[in-house]
Amino acid sequence: MDIPIEKKRFNNRKIAMIAGGAALLALIIYVAIATGGGARLNVQTERITVSTIERGAFQENIPVNGIVLPITTIYLDALEGGRVEEKFVEDGAMMQQGEPILRLSNTDLELSLVNQETQVYNLLTQMQISQNAARQNTINRLNQYTDVENSLVEARRLYELNKRLYEKDAIGRQELIIAENDYNYQKERMELAEEILRQDSISVSQEERQIANSLARTQNALELMRRKVADLVVRSPIEGQLTSLDAEIGESKNKGERLGQIDVLSGYKVRADIDEHYISRIYTGQRGSFPFNGERHELIIKKVYTQVTNGRFQVDMEFAGEAPEGIRRGQSLQIRLALSEEKEALLVPKGGFFQKTGGNWIFKVSEDGGAAYRTDITLGSQNTEYYEVLSGLQPGDRVVTSSYDNYGDIQELVLKD
Repeated sequence: MDIPIEKKRFNNRKIAMIAGGAALLALIIYVAIATGGGARLNVQTERITVSTIERGAFQENIPVNGIVLPITTIYLDALEGGRVEEKFVEDGAMMQQGEPILRLSNTDLELSLVNQETQVYNLLTQMQISQNAARQNTINRLNQYTDVENSLVEARRLYELNKRLYEKDAIGRQELIIAENDYNYQKERMELAEEILRQDSISVSQEERQIANSLARTQNALELMRRKVADLVVRSPIEGQLTSLDAEIGESKNKGERLGQIDVLSGYKVRADIDEHYISRIYTGQRGSFPFNGERHELIIKKVYTQVTNGRFQVDMEFAGEAPEGIRRGQSLQIRLALSEEKEALLVPKGGFFQKTGGNWIFKVSEDGGAAYRTDITLGSQNTEYYEVLSGLQPGDRVVTSSYDNYGDIQELVLKD
């Protein structure tokens, strides 16, 4: 008896077709969800930071690093080159104005001083000789003048006498003419003698002025040379602390070489480095603040150095009041420098989201708190704590401000407790 064989409803081919159809249907469903409803990502709320948008006081500021320096620093340079012969103090000493620091030796300079002194002494000797010669010459001319004056008096007496005698016919006309000619001659000699004395006086005065001027110039040069030699002893220009002294006995120093500095300890200033991007927005009078010993202290920009080095420039800031007690030279400060006046604005706290979005969008949490959706926004200025929100958000909105680095192109975050 034949046994009927039951035919199978599903063979391998049908099974493969059904599986392929199911996979195709799943793909269609996935694409529809992805393109229609947007990509989603489940996120644990404990792994993100959710912040609330608030309206409050806003002031644009930037963080800068500053270092505490003495209020005034005077640099010591070698006014004259020489060899270090003696050090009177050591680095770190407290100095009074005019107190010696070190002594240099310079044989060429000292020899020049001796030559200059010799030149002055020679000029003084020459001046004395010239004055004596001029005085003797003047005496001789005065003697000659006296002789001429006496001859004139005698010639006048004879002329007047002969004139009276001639009128009485006591003498001839020839004798009168001789007396008259002699009298006129002596008058001319007298005029010439007076002119010689006048010219001599002028010449002596001019010579004395020239010698005096030459002596004054030589003495000034001598005084200058003495000051140059005196500069071989380096002295403190002000009262303060000697720092960075760079000189050892026996060491040679060139003219103009830096020897050290004097720090005035009556106060402090802060020198801050700022990115060159802000150079057009920094000016004297701007304020900054920094925390110290649990309190915030204010600084005021007093000087702006516009020279840019390695993409940064510097400013000097002074304390708005007294310097905080306990602050020290060389201490670093974290300063918050204000770039604008305080105003009312919509604020979003700073966070890692900005690095991914550039401030163009943010994940906004839904009202029920179950999801966060990508929302376009516009941000304005910033400070060390907040961004200014110009559009896209309202007060009370909650947003995700932590980093978006792992979200890719996700359009919606599903928030899970």
